Amino acid sequence: MDPENKKPEVWTWFDHAQNIKRLKIGFYIVLVLLVIPDFFIHKHSLFSPVEAWPGFYAFVGFASCVVIILVSKLLGFVLKRKEDYYDS
Repeated sequence: MDPENKKPEVWTWFDHAQNIKRLKIGFYIVLVLLVIPDFFIHKHSLFSPVEAWPGFYAFVGFASCVVIILVSKLLGFVLKRKEDYYDS
């Protein structure tokens, strides 16, 4: 029991570090299993032969996410105002 709130402490599945580790490993396995078929499927490239490379779209998606995060961080620095900006 929690002495301050007088309520029993409830532990969920996500509160255990062991389960979080299992979840991460499961996600990594799923990601690898999604890329493996790309090595065995024949693809018809529309614009460039580079599109037919195995894992090309996985790499482009990952690179796009990284670019979005970096641009948002840059915008955060550019648009940031002082704490008392509206008080003056």
